[in-house]
Amino acid sequence: MQIITPQTLADLTRAAAESPRRRRNLNMHPDLSDPIQRMLNAGYPGSYVRPHRHGPDRWENFTLIQGAIAVLLFDDKGIVASRTELHRGGIPLVELPGLIWHSIVFLQPASVVYELKPGPYVPAEDKDFAAWAPSEGQAGAAELENWMTTAQPGQRWFGQL
Repeated sequence: MQIITPQTLADLTRAAAESPRRRRNLNMHPDLSDPIQRMLNAGYPGSYVRPHRHGPDRWENFTLIQGAIAVLLFDDKGIVASRTELHRGGIPLVELPGLIWHSIVFLQPASVVYELKPGPYVPAEDKDFAAWAPSEGQAGAAELENWMTTAQPGQRWFGQL
């Protein structure tokens, strides 16, 4: 049995704060070949999650544990199709089908979500990154992350690649 305690969350969010990426995950599945991937993702504003999509049978579920995040869905050109904020007292869970361009942004410090998705996890096959979004560490990534914190449906990212 695995138990997530307040101390577990405090340790995870501290590790996220100290990480150059401003986020950290805690895998709850025994290994990457597990058929169901389960993890806690902790992060802070400023952590860039490059817009991406998964394969047709690769749904993804986000359940808020603490803090607040926004889940953004995009069309093929980088136009925001949907924005859903998960926060205490509001929407606690979203599930995305495969083949949908998406990203998350951490809206509050020490935010934590529980992520559930089909496995196994094969890094080379897990994600297809949006061509219109800069890679992590590339010029424009921080600007896109900042833009996503307030981006609304119908708006398009026009950053430089």
